[in-house]
Amino acid sequence: MSPILKNSLAVITGIVVGSVVNMGIITISESIIPPPEGADLKTLEGMKASIHLLGPKHFIFPFLAHAGGTFVGAWLAALIAATYKMRFAMAIGFVFLIGGIMASIMIPAPTWFKVFDIVFAYIPIAWLAGRFVSAKSN
Repeated sequence: MSPILKNSLAVITGIVVGSVVNMGIITISESIIPPPEGADLKTLEGMKASIHLLGPKHFIFPFLAHAGGTFVGAWLAALIAATYKMRFAMAIGFVFLIGGIMASIMIPAPTWFKVFDIVFAYIPIAWLAGRFVSAKSN
């Protein structure tokens, strides 16, 4: 397979599978840490009306979803890429960072969570995934 095709497949696979992991974790989160009584987290309007009811524990799974999706996507991209494995891992981290920034603008959350999420869930996690692949290939 040509390197260009393989690298393109790495990016597409990283974004798609990372997004699926992200949404999977978000989907199961309410069964592990239920929302407070009366909180509707199914719609944006419900989230805006219920955000004051959420405690720090309710932000664990959103962070894990963002970090987990980024890790799996970056890891797969680096694993599949023909060349520049770390760059492809970081590219996935950057794509997910942009998504995280957009989500932090659209979805209500406390400022502490937005900052923590943006600083730690994307670029450092993508770097870590890239390092894992680089360490195994050496």
